[in-house]
Amino acid sequence: MKLRIFTTDKQASRAAAAFIAETAHTAVRERGLFTLALSGGDTPAAMLDALAIEDAPWDRTHIFQTDERVAPRGDTDRNLARLEATLFSAVGVPAANIHPMPVDEPDLDAAAVAYAATLTSIAGSPAVLDLVHLGLGADGHTGSLVPEDAVLDVRDADVAVTGLYRGRRRMTLTLPLLARARTLLWLVTGAVKSDALGRAVVGDPIVPAGRVERSRAIVFADDAATLLLDLPHPHAPFPPPAP
Repeated sequence: MKLRIFTTDKQASRAAAAFIAETAHTAVRERGLFTLALSGGDTPAAMLDALAIEDAPWDRTHIFQTDERVAPRGDTDRNLARLEATLFSAVGVPAANIHPMPVDEPDLDAAAVAYAATLTSIAGSPAVLDLVHLGLGADGHTGSLVPEDAVLDVRDADVAVTGLYRGRRRMTLTLPLLARARTLLWLVTGAVKSDALGRAVVGDPIVPAGRVERSRAIVFADDAATLLLDLPHPHAPFPPPAP
């Protein structure tokens, strides 16, 4: 896992956006398209604003969701609502290339299977996404891989549905799909995330984020989020854990 540290959350967000755009150009040169999964929450707002003004090959980009709350279309609890209001309204991603999670379907398990099939139809079998953006909660959840939920033990599906978590069930990409992604990009800001980030960096399985594949992961963090990390000096890569 690589760690890039910035003084402020805005600097980290802008750098993450630039990295996504750069990765998109590389993917299009090498494979003809770019497959991207985006998370929700408050943290990525500045990253999405910065990404909207990046020079990226949006016409060759397919956008998926890393996770989504089970709520009706248009509900402000939906991660999709923020994506539509920021990124999608500002860039030229073809409507057919935007793939919202079907959380308004009555049969959520069948909807998860259908979303996995959509991933496979575009990203191969098994599906390999070019870049998955992940956030991090203070409790160590990432995407909607949440503490003490059966979704953490799913090994035979790329998409699954959680139990209730903070008042909502959620649909999420699973650990096996994350492990196959070419790049995992974490954006982590704020001191409240520092303990969870430290656990994720060393692969502590006590938190969901610690169970995510780390070999192809890069973290963009601000100083506040790294307060509890034992770094050799500021703004240096975190050393890998001992084997």
